[in-house]
Amino acid sequence: MVKQLIVGDVTHELATTRRILERLPEEHMSWKPHEKSMTLGGLATHLINLLNWKIAIFQYPELDLSTVPLRREPLEKRADILEEFDTNLGKFEQLLAECDEKTLGEEWTLRHGSHIILRKPRAIALRTFGISHMIHHRAQLGVYLRLLDIPVPGMYGPSADEEAQ
Repeated sequence: MVKQLIVGDVTHELATTRRILERLPEEHMSWKPHEKSMTLGGLATHLINLLNWKIAIFQYPELDLSTVPLRREPLEKRADILEEFDTNLGKFEQLLAECDEKTLGEEWTLRHGSHIILRKPRAIALRTFGISHMIHHRAQLGVYLRLLDIPVPGMYGPSADEEAQ
């Protein structure tokens, strides 16, 4: 029961993230709303990376960001984004199913070389660095879609686009 309370909303958030990725318009993958913003494809690729980082929370005692590329090349095709998302979602769901409360309580560290960014129990790292971080960028993606006049799927109920149907 405690494990269910700790990670209970992960499934909903990942399904909602996939729904918004399904709406990606390939013709606008290099578009960005502001010069300081990521491109649409870059933001979608970042969401894929965040799923990879959720996997790392369960596979390793720490993640050192100095050992991973700062930015990977943005994926340009919706099918490639969905394929990588689905593949990694399967890996993540398996790790989540196999973990126990002891594992969720173990300390996990996010670092950049010797600089400690986050040191928390896995469950809290999953919530903050994994899920909340994903929700933040998913919301940005929703704004991108709105600015491109692409129907935005509902996240916690129907969106304005879904109510109109």
